[in-house]
Amino acid sequence: MKDPGRIRYFLVALLVSIAALAPVASYGGVFLSVNFAPPPLPVYAQPPCPGDGYLWNPGYWAYGPAGYYWVPGVWVMPPQVGLLWTPGFWGWSGGFYLWHAGYWGPHVGFYGGINYGFGYPGVGFVGGRWMGERFAYNAAAMNVNRTFIHNTYIDRTVIRNTYVNNRVSFNGPGGINARPTRAEQMATQRRFAPTGEQMAHERAAGFSRNNFSSVNGGRPAVAAMSRPMAWPGRGQASYGNAGRPQGRYNASRPAKKNQRSYNQGNYRRQPDQRGARPRF
Repeated sequence: MKDPGRIRYFLVALLVSIAALAPVASYGGVFLSVNFAPPPLPVYAQPPCPGDGYLWNPGYWAYGPAGYYWVPGVWVMPPQVGLLWTPGFWGWSGGFYLWHAGYWGPHVGFYGGINYGFGYPGVGFVGGRWMGERFAYNAAAMNVNRTFIHNTYIDRTVIRNTYVNNRVSFNGPGGINARPTRAEQMATQRRFAPTGEQMAHERAAGFSRNNFSSVNGGRPAVAAMSRPMAWPGRGQASYGNAGRPQGRYNASRPAKKNQRSYNQGNYRRQPDQRGARPRF
């Protein structure tokens, strides 16, 4: 007898592929449903920011044919100046856990009330802010080497020390009971798709057997990375749940130009625009 969960996964993947070819897509919607909850978020250290302009993409549990697998947290370049990342989240609805995909936008929207840490305490974003064409990092929330990155500030008033008692990774019964505020609802009006590097990073994570919770017991060996698509042994640092760096650290890589964006239901091209911390 065929596995219904696996069949559902491939059917959803097929629908997503078809939607990607359509002139009008529904990015940021629900693309996947699972009938059991994701594991708790692992404890891990954030790698140092690799350079000016990089923003933190928190790690999360994705789902594949073999079950839940961990996508390591990673520093990424935004598709354009002024955008912030709203993480995806799992939410309970109609008897299933549904995946709500993350997106870029001028404001951080609702991400299920999940305390991803490192600037994402469950509501909003406190890891930094755009100041003109440069991003200023809150060194109280982000692991930033202030010797090399000077556009920083320290604001400890935004720190919420709830991480130790809150590793829940989903919204719903038995998890986080949160609903979007009016401001978070408004933030969804202008959304931009994840970059190609972010998508490739998630796919690459799904190819590693050690990332699956059925193998690592919810404690991935590589929980965070300095760059997408640069796995251990390929010239960058990886951070396990103990927070010890593994491998070499490589400094910089330019962002891709003309990333695809999403706005009110339609994809369009945007012009190129130049321009170990504890979790909380």
